[in-house]
Amino acid sequence: MATKKTSHTLQDEIQIELIANRLKRAHGQLGAVVRMIEEGRDCEAIITQMAAVGKAVNTAAFTLISAGLKECIADSSTDVTAVTAKLQKLFLSLA
Repeated sequence: MATKKTSHTLQDEIQIELIANRLKRAHGQLGAVVRMIEEGRDCEAIITQMAAVGKAVNTAAFTLISAGLKECIADSSTDVTAVTAKLQKLFLSLA
């Protein structure tokens, strides 16, 4: 009897590139936030940029979860119930 997989690594190259690009932009934005703080910039402007960084990171995470779930459901060797539960837990950790 074959055992079903309960873990997954994203295979969709397009999604991987989109997620990586979003995270690279967030990385750049975060560097800008650090510079703003060091330069003594306006708190409101800093918070606005920090919110943008948070949204970018969360969007990347949600994209990773949804793309992973799509692949897991399509893969017949995956224990869909177990993987879905894992991905739901990840999703809720972002809420």
